[in-house]
Amino acid sequence: MNDDVLGMAGVPAEVLRRVVTTALAEDLAYGPDATTDATVPADAMATAAVTPRAAGVVSGIPAALAVFDEVLGDGYEVVRSGRDGSVPRAGEPVLVLRGPVRGLLTAERTALNLLCHLSGIATATAAWVAAVEGTGAAIRDSRKTLPGLRLLQKYAVRCGGGVNHRMGLGDAVLIKDNHVVASGSVTEALRLAREHAGDLPCEVEVDDLDQFAEALRAGADEILLDNFSPADCAKAVSLRDELSPGAKLESSGGLRLENARAYAESGVDYLAVGGLTHSSPALDLGMDLS
Repeated sequence: MNDDVLGMAGVPAEVLRRVVTTALAEDLAYGPDATTDATVPADAMATAAVTPRAAGVVSGIPAALAVFDEVLGDGYEVVRSGRDGSVPRAGEPVLVLRGPVRGLLTAERTALNLLCHLSGIATATAAWVAAVEGTGAAIRDSRKTLPGLRLLQKYAVRCGGGVNHRMGLGDAVLIKDNHVVASGSVTEALRLAREHAGDLPCEVEVDDLDQFAEALRAGADEILLDNFSPADCAKAVSLRDELSPGAKLESSGGLRLENARAYAESGVDYLAVGGLTHSSPALDLGMDLS
């Protein structure tokens, strides 16, 4: 995996803090942890092991630790910590902590929510990456993210071996069908984009090979092939290689894990998989005290 999974690279500390404090505020909005306060002595100490119940790619250990930091401050010890991007065996702890039981239990669900969700994204991404291994195509995410969690979710995609598309609306141009309708044509949309945002990467979405040829002639940096078949993707690649070898091609729409390799073998540069961030199932991890 990439070196940036050693920490939450690309996720500023203030963003992670906001996510953690918002999540804890939901749990504590109605008062402190009544169950824990009623059943656990104030001076009780324990060791907590966070363990996957199924194999998968881990992502979000720093986020989980940020939750424990917020609840416990420096009043706990990290006995063992795994590495984001690793693939531990089921039953192998990825995090072992020692501290006050009340704090550990108060933080448990918020920490696991983040860790399970991000690990699910990383695990799903890794499956897509494995499906296209050796083809030269990269698995890329989208802006179909949960509000407030975009940077964390995109970090999880990187943990699974995928690459990020644009992070927001202002760091790249992506001309979609409604922009083409509003401006009148692919060519005009590209001209306007270069006039107003010429310093940004520029990608245009096309619906068929005729639009694709128009985008090539207009000099698009990247072209998104929307709902093309693998055969039409291959035709687009051949035309790209002939007319504009530097243009990058991205396939989107109709992609499933079982047909990912067929699309990748067409020669496109990217497979856009919005489902990585909007519908990956959580990886099951739990926390047990001893």
